[in-house]
Amino acid sequence: ATSANMPPPPVDTTRSQDDQDKLLAEAQNVVRQQAFQMKRCLDTSKLMEALKHASTMLAELRTSMLSPKTYYELYMTISDELRHLEMFLVDEFEKGRRVADLYEFVQYAGNIIPRLYLLITVGAVYIKAKQIPTKVILKDLVEMCRGVQHPLRGLFLRNYLLSSIKRELPEGRGDEQDGTIADSIEFILLNFAEMNKLWVRMQHQGHSRQRAKREQERRELRLLVGTNLVRLSQLENVDVKGYAMSILPSILEQVIRCRDAIAQEYLMECIIQVFPDDFHLRTLDQFLKACGDLHHSVNVKNIIIALIDRLARYAGEGEGEIPEGVKLFDIFSKEVASVIKARPDMSLEHAVALQVSLINLSLRVYPDQRDYVDQVLEYTTDLLNKSNVESVDMSNPVHKPLSQLLKIPMEAYPDVLQALELDHYVGLFSFFSYDIRVELATHTLQTVVDSQTRVSDPEKLKAFMDIISPLIKDQEDQPPDAHDEEEFSEQQCLVGRFVTLLHADSPDVHMQLLSLARKQLGAGGEARIKTTLPALVFQAFQLAYLYFQAKDTDELWEKKLVKIYQFCHQTITVLAKAEYHDLALRLFLQAALAVNRTPFEKAESIAYEFMSQAFTLYEEEISDSKAQIAAISVIVSTLEAMSIFGEENFSPLSSKCALVSSKLVKKPDQCRGVCLCSHLFWSGKTTESEGERRDAKQVMQCLQRALKVANGCMEVDVQVQLFVEIFNTYLIYFEKGCESVTPSHLSKLSALIKENASKLDDGDEKTQIATHFQNALRHIKLKKGQPLEGSHSYGDVDV
Repeated sequence: ATSANMPPPPVDTTRSQDDQDKLLAEAQNVVRQQAFQMKRCLDTSKLMEALKHASTMLAELRTSMLSPKTYYELYMTISDELRHLEMFLVDEFEKGRRVADLYEFVQYAGNIIPRLYLLITVGAVYIKAKQIPTKVILKDLVEMCRGVQHPLRGLFLRNYLLSSIKRELPEGRGDEQDGTIADSIEFILLNFAEMNKLWVRMQHQGHSRQRAKREQERRELRLLVGTNLVRLSQLENVDVKGYAMSILPSILEQVIRCRDAIAQEYLMECIIQVFPDDFHLRTLDQFLKACGDLHHSVNVKNIIIALIDRLARYAGEGEGEIPEGVKLFDIFSKEVASVIKARPDMSLEHAVALQVSLINLSLRVYPDQRDYVDQVLEYTTDLLNKSNVESVDMSNPVHKPLSQLLKIPMEAYPDVLQALELDHYVGLFSFFSYDIRVELATHTLQTVVDSQTRVSDPEKLKAFMDIISPLIKDQEDQPPDAHDEEEFSEQQCLVGRFVTLLHADSPDVHMQLLSLARKQLGAGGEARIKTTLPALVFQAFQLAYLYFQAKDTDELWEKKLVKIYQFCHQTITVLAKAEYHDLALRLFLQAALAVNRTPFEKAESIAYEFMSQAFTLYEEEISDSKAQIAAISVIVSTLEAMSIFGEENFSPLSSKCALVSSKLVKKPDQCRGVCLCSHLFWSGKTTESEGERRDAKQVMQCLQRALKVANGCMEVDVQVQLFVEIFNTYLIYFEKGCESVTPSHLSKLSALIKENASKLDDGDEKTQIATHFQNALRHIKLKKGQPLEGSHSYGDVDV
């Protein structure tokens, strides 16, 4: 016992793993031999001899040569063997043997380690014998264990003590002679305190070079200490009052007094995990105050976040109710602020991470209390200002929790734009560098688009545009090579999709939304407007139709329509000036169609202006031959679909189409363009025509012009292909009853095609043209005998 009180020698854990394995094998060999002899003696009822073998086996635990991990394996082997001795002693007790004699006898073992292990084993049986009060034996055992002050040996000895008698702890109340719940609590708390001291002492053994290794070994042994708290939480008769007045203060006192960062951090987290949620709710002030008294190197952030998250789950997911009078958010908010204030060395990253947990708590437990969320955001803003933060970039660790802080409200509210109503929400975005603002803007925009959240309030739109401003216009801190082309394109498409979500029940407010968006998006530069402004124009078309539908209830609907179309004209003109000529041309044509859907007094003149703008762009800016024929096609198609023009305006427009078609550079394009224009004279509509114009004379002039152009082509294959296409156009008008197209025309053109096709060289082009022509002939045969419009019939056609 005297030697046990001397300062323990340091544990030699510097040996290689091979050496550790060898030492363990030797020790286990001795254990197996002595355990075999012990069980052999027990089988022949030679108890004293068995105890000697047990003592020799336990002497292997006196070693200082094993690492904690290897020592644990040896300890588990010996513990399993000691169960055989315990079971034998229980049987002996049931047969009438006096356990008290054994309890006295084992105290004379030669070495303190075997003596105390045997004493605990016999003591556990002694408790079951109920010959003296359990509380007396518990006090005796826990005090005797003080005789081992070697950290590693002492920890495992006390762990053996707790595991041996954990099922025998008294849990009664009142003045019970055997012991009460209070005695069990006192025993576990004392054992916990001693184990924690031993655990902390391990840190101060050996050379300073091995500090990191000792810390790792201590972490491997932390469960031995935590087992005491687990057993405390398992005592059935512990109530909230007892926990608050006795258990928690004693644990916190031991945690704070040890002044060891590893121990404090682990034990505080252990308290959170093992004790019930309702206990925590009643002792929040105590626990959080203790957090402020922990060692400066303890990561208090993780401890508080673990507690907040646990209680948020408990209250927010319906697992339990918060007791009346417990203002969970207020308590945490106050204590978190106190902890941050008391720890000036706490990193800004950790301080903001605590705010993330607070905002999660608020949204889970108090989803309707938006002022709580704004309170967190305001506090975070103050933190950043006091820390003189100007720009948080990717290299700054605070960017992750701060980004998370802003994403959470947007994702948590049913209406994602509710976050914009928070006074201190938008302002936090300004603390980020350009790259992170772009990332946050994209995430925010994606959230709104995915949820299909409609934006109906101009003030919210303005605030939202401020958030996504890195996507809609250049920034002062934007680097020169900021844009990845593919990523930039995706972002602008996202902005375009967002524009389609602008919608208010009131058309007037809707117009305000579009005007505000136009002002912001128009400043985006040429690279952006080609994607964003077209979406805005189409939104304006929809608004125009809404005003048209409300004409019976809004006296000013016509003036508002004019204003909308002026808005469209200005917006499309911006695209034209940015040299997006083809896009602007098509948008002008779409605008003309939109006007056609909303007839009113000035509709014809406005539609004519849009069409003339399209022609101007065509003539002045479209020079590529492929683009020209494509533009002519959409212009003709648009004009044909419209019915708002009178003959005075339709005639020059249709003539203009025919004129520009005839001036195309390539003859095949001329031919096809003129054929297209022929439809304007047949199926085009004017206000005077009361339906389609059906001008057979003009149609025939166009078709003859097309034949003349085709006949002038020098390449035979191109010429025949054009003849076939014109032949198909003839068929269309023949079936529609155009009197200028006769069976004779079809027969002659068919013969012309056959004649010229025979001159073609064999090849894919000849096959393709032949197939095209044969399909037309097959169509004629199928239609023979079927009635057509007017007096026409395919029966008169000889092909």
